[in-house]
Amino acid sequence: MPPIFDAHCHIIDRAYPLIPNNGYLPDFFSVDDYLSRAEPLGIVGGAVVSGSFQGFDQTYLIAALKRLGPGFVGVTQLAASVTDAELHSLHQHGVRALRFNLKRGGSEQLDQLESLAVRVHEQVGWHSELYIDSRELAGIEARLRRLPALSIDHLGLSHEGLPSLLRLAEHGVRIKACGFGRVDFAVPQVLQQIHSANPHALMFGTDLPSTRAPRAFDNNDITLLVDALGEDGAHKALWHNAHSFYGL
Repeated sequence: MPPIFDAHCHIIDRAYPLIPNNGYLPDFFSVDDYLSRAEPLGIVGGAVVSGSFQGFDQTYLIAALKRLGPGFVGVTQLAASVTDAELHSLHQHGVRALRFNLKRGGSEQLDQLESLAVRVHEQVGWHSELYIDSRELAGIEARLRRLPALSIDHLGLSHEGLPSLLRLAEHGVRIKACGFGRVDFAVPQVLQQIHSANPHALMFGTDLPSTRAPRAFDNNDITLLVDALGEDGAHKALWHNAHSFYGL
């Protein structure tokens, strides 16, 4: 099995503050917990993504990236008031993307998205990542196309929004192949459709520890992806696409 880049995982460390999101607080999931699941799968790098319950706290992320090493990058949430100096400092610590959680909140919302996404790309070369239900995409598709670099989480979640998702993929937006237990459609066919729209679009992620997912990540999800995309397509989705998109 070739190496895998996990483009979407979470670290939830008991040493750092958490904010209840709609009354929800996740179980802890340390760097050691993550590595014990990830290393046997051949995962040698990845993107640690800030969740709604972590708000704008950067301390947990910096600590996690230090432990995980240079193969891993951070995806963080920031207030629109962030300074250029803070952006450059986070970049030095390995942060490479900005997340907007339009599904659950905890990050800046759509009115701030465009200006902040453009600013972080100009300042430090980061792309932006959206946690959004694809049913919401049609109304903002034109605005999203204007952003310098963008990815969308969890295959967009909803079959209903797939036409918009596929159009965005054709336009160069990356799509995270993660959270298979969160979606309302048959995953293999949708993976094939996105790959056909743009072979560079798909980026595999475990979504560990799968907070609030109806079905948590299963090791067989990797097999499912390989079976759906074939060897070359799977290599792109499991390694090459994300590794280049995150600038490693």
